[in-house]
Amino acid sequence: MGEEGEELNVPLLASSSSPYESDDNPIKRTVQLQLRSTSDHFVGFEGTFWTAVAHVITGVIGAGVLSLAWSIAQLGWIAGPLAIVAFAGITVVSTFLLCDCYRSPDPENGLIRNSSYMLAVRYYLGETSEKVCTIFVQESFYGIGIAYVITSAVSMRAIQKSNCYHSEGHEAPCSYGETGYMILFGAVQIIMSQTPDFHKMEWLSIVAAIMSFTYSFIGLALGFAKVIENGTILGSITGVEESSILEKLCLAFQALGDIAFAYPYSIICLEIQDTLRSPPPENQTMKKASLTAIVVTTLFYLLCGGFGYAAFGSDTPGNLLTGFGFYEPYWLIDFANACVVLHLVGGYQIYSQPVFASIERWFSWKYPESRFVNNYYDFKLPFLPVLELNLLKLCSRTVYVVSTTILAIIFPYFNEVLGVLGALNFWPLAIYFPMEMYFVQRKVARWTRKWIALQCFSIFCLVVSIVGFVGSLEQLISERLSS
Repeated sequence: MGEEGEELNVPLLASSSSPYESDDNPIKRTVQLQLRSTSDHFVGFEGTFWTAVAHVITGVIGAGVLSLAWSIAQLGWIAGPLAIVAFAGITVVSTFLLCDCYRSPDPENGLIRNSSYMLAVRYYLGETSEKVCTIFVQESFYGIGIAYVITSAVSMRAIQKSNCYHSEGHEAPCSYGETGYMILFGAVQIIMSQTPDFHKMEWLSIVAAIMSFTYSFIGLALGFAKVIENGTILGSITGVEESSILEKLCLAFQALGDIAFAYPYSIICLEIQDTLRSPPPENQTMKKASLTAIVVTTLFYLLCGGFGYAAFGSDTPGNLLTGFGFYEPYWLIDFANACVVLHLVGGYQIYSQPVFASIERWFSWKYPESRFVNNYYDFKLPFLPVLELNLLKLCSRTVYVVSTTILAIIFPYFNEVLGVLGALNFWPLAIYFPMEMYFVQRKVARWTRKWIALQCFSIFCLVVSIVGFVGSLEQLISERLSS
């Protein structure tokens, strides 16, 4: 742990706290947050219960909320809301286990602070587990980058289609491709990835947070208005009918993956907890804040997903803002999709920066004398400040962005990609590693009642993760083969 650990990990949320800060020598901590909102970033908050609640809500609510109406439609009026509540409950249990791992060796009075997820994994489970966890974390960041390219392109296309429907009528073809928008988004990200100290651009965090809440509330309001317009609640107990039981199961499993994607929280839990002041003990404050935030978020998810399904029933689109269940007011739909794009432009970089740092740190360690790796060159464009360019950063970051863009072009399927990513990362990052760390931290002996209960809980979540991944992957492959 300590300084070496801080160098090896780039947390999504950085604070000035030290792993060896003690209660006898407290340090006033201010924070610079880089939160998932699937990914927003806030600055300058002092850690209290209310700021922690705000960070968690902002970190959880993101683009995944737009797929929840479709998920409920696949599962039906009973299983759909129950699945959202179940994932919320699982997230609460996982978070509570993780909160107790922040301080070591005692969860309330330990002198060592594990200020990030990766530092905690290294401390409790060792370097081998850290390497395995790193693979999942980096894959998660990379996958989210792909999802953001897809989602932003779909939203940009939706703006064009909305204007077309408004001027040409709702029956007009208004067919546009997404590839050009993906290339445009990738080009913007190549430029932004070369921006020095991008993670210190605090304004981006504020904009991203506002955009995230704005488009989510617009989706909720449009669904509510549509239900009022219809004068009835659509949908059924069993959800959308399919041609075969196998197809129904695959779509239901994919829906579970989409719901799992909507709760991307565990990886930032300790970073948020590291901003809290003490006393009271950070784990107590964080547990209360997490429970409050998850309850609020879950109610919002149920309302947004429920009204979306109630409005469209079996015709519920995969993305409430781009599936054109709504045509008017077209300017509001355009505005909501513009908010999605602005949110994801910054969100892509926030998720990519830790991957960039890992790649560049490895090359610097491997080739300490290389001019290609270590030299910086001044680059001046008219009317712009001087930029310091590094050839390794220019090449590696460009290749990274190009690769995510190419994969998004090959698999441009919003719901299927979200389902694959949510199911793939749900069990290892939200369940397995937090539970194993808790066992070590609390010295839970094998075959005790608590150990058996938590292992059964883990196995259940593993099964959910597997079926969600299989269902989402099958749908992803089917979409690719049929296109």
